[in-house]
Amino acid sequence: MSTSATAQARSAPAPAGALRAQTVAVIGASAGIGLETARLARAEGADIVLAARNPDPLERVSRALGAIHSAAFDATDPAALEGFFGGLPGPVDHVMLTAGRPRYGPPSELGHERAREALSEHQLLALEVARLSASGVRRGGSIVLMGGTGARRPRAGRAVASAVTAALPALTASLALELAPTRINLVAAGFVDTALSASILGEELEARRARLRETLPIGRVVGPQDVALLAVHLMVNTALTGGTYDIDGGQQLVE
Repeated sequence: MSTSATAQARSAPAPAGALRAQTVAVIGASAGIGLETARLARAEGADIVLAARNPDPLERVSRALGAIHSAAFDATDPAALEGFFGGLPGPVDHVMLTAGRPRYGPPSELGHERAREALSEHQLLALEVARLSASGVRRGGSIVLMGGTGARRPRAGRAVASAVTAALPALTASLALELAPTRINLVAAGFVDTALSASILGEELEARRARLRETLPIGRVVGPQDVALLAVHLMVNTALTGGTYDIDGGQQLVE
């Protein structure tokens, strides 16, 4: 976890707000969008349950935010995911899924195993979370999934990413009917300035930031806090289900 993420976790405001007396579970909570969603949910009065792959950053974040429960496991492992839901201290009101990362590259380079992983980290994982949440989320609660907007336009090297991007909104809409009255919505983000983005872009990160600052209608780069605000709104607003909500600072309008 980055130093800035640690500082944000330590400075979490006292609980008070729209999620008071509710419980929010965040899968992928040790950094980036997941961490900021957990922090904001806690600030809005929620009890939080946190999950992530790596135990050390998860433990630090859980301690800093006062999580009532945490679990370190690989969310793409069906048995581990089922164990997490089975080991929850009680029913939860909302589940946020941020685990997984985009996979780029032509099919000839990805290979069968990496392509399979790319699909399982998104569609299959979303399906598993929906299935397991059916009995673990209180009536009228919600599930928030994470997707993206960047692969909506056909580009070389993005065949698998484009398939995932196209499939998730349809999956979300269908699950909203299957899981009702539990609500399910999809956050589709453009570039978000996180450690994950930095690991993908490497030396190209600063140039990407500068280009977005110059071209985006909002005049700045989208950060994880922006996405967290949308995620918490989808939890709180009980009229929203089955929808896909873009958050990219207008990136699709200019690229």
